[in-house]
Amino acid sequence: MPGGRLAQQERRQIALGLADGLAYAEIARRLDRPTSTITREVMRNGGPAAYRADLAHRATEHRAHRRRKAAPGDPGTSPEAQGRDTEAVREYEETFTTVFMQSGLPKMTARVLASLYATDTGSLTASELAGRLRISPASVSKAVTFLESQGLIRRERDERRRERYVVDDDVMYQSTMASARATARLGEVARQGVGILGPHTPAAARLENIARFIDFVSESIAGAADQAREILHTKPETPSDSTP
Repeated sequence: MPGGRLAQQERRQIALGLADGLAYAEIARRLDRPTSTITREVMRNGGPAAYRADLAHRATEHRAHRRRKAAPGDPGTSPEAQGRDTEAVREYEETFTTVFMQSGLPKMTARVLASLYATDTGSLTASELAGRLRISPASVSKAVTFLESQGLIRRERDERRRERYVVDDDVMYQSTMASARATARLGEVARQGVGILGPHTPAAARLENIARFIDFVSESIAGAADQAREILHTKPETPSDSTP
């Protein structure tokens, strides 16, 4: 399977595949590329409806140029060293961003969340986020406000009294529980419609079934999160820790 960056000809084939209504997996198969590569390429260049091969190619070259100009010692723009492949880390963050976008997050918000998850500390200040992602402080503020409202991050003060935005084990648990509560609320509203529309009408029957389904799903999510919570506080087992 070929590695490296997509060539301009490959981008043109992606555009043709999208125009023909092909799925990302099929386009990836034809190019002998991972599906994640195609998904990321399309999502960060306008999405399937707006993707243009030449524009995508120029945008990629522009991003590469900006990365070369970034100061190598600037902690705000470079991932922590730790012997990692810097370019591989950036590619991974872009893949993570794409997944968050597909779950419904706006692009800038998804970039901020992916960047936080990819740090060893699990936290960054506004200025660090702005430098790391090369975006304005206003964009950071808007993104973190939305993420906090959804329970996806929390704020704290460090020893220098700077505000930091944090993702940690408790945030993940609380976010999952918030999702379960939001799902349960949808079920409550659906069930209210049963009485309003009449208990013996087709519409009421449909809403009752929806409510029962959502009740089961939300309770399952909350129950699974409670049962699995300790996993978030357990150190992952490494090959040296396990017995063959």
